[in-house]
Amino acid sequence: MTDLDALKYTSEHEWVDLSGTTATVGITDFAAEKLGDVVYVDLPAVGSVVTADQVCGEIESTKSVGELYAPLSGRVVEINDAVVDDPSLVNAGPFGEGWLLRIEVDPADADGLLDRAAYAALTGGDA
Repeated sequence: MTDLDALKYTSEHEWVDLSGTTATVGITDFAAEKLGDVVYVDLPAVGSVVTADQVCGEIESTKSVGELYAPLSGRVVEINDAVVDDPSLVNAGPFGEGWLLRIEVDPADADGLLDRAAYAALTGGDA
């Protein structure tokens, strides 16, 4: 089980697990629940550069289409092909098998992200 208190969060409902200079990114359980059943995930190509707070992908559900925002700037080093093949993994395990991409980042940039308590306050305690 992922330690949710060790993660960083964005106001756009992404989570970040920073390990050295690699940030693993996904959407939170709050976002996955609001989206409903995820049926399609479009992620940036490995090697592409993403910019913090800019759209870098798309998540479609039976209810709506949501944009995926890059929580940090950097180069995409890996995408979760399993989620592309089976988007329901986002709903089944948003903090586990449902991760979306890994970005090579400057770890200092993560200082501006939210901690778990701040993210819970943002979502009205539903996080």
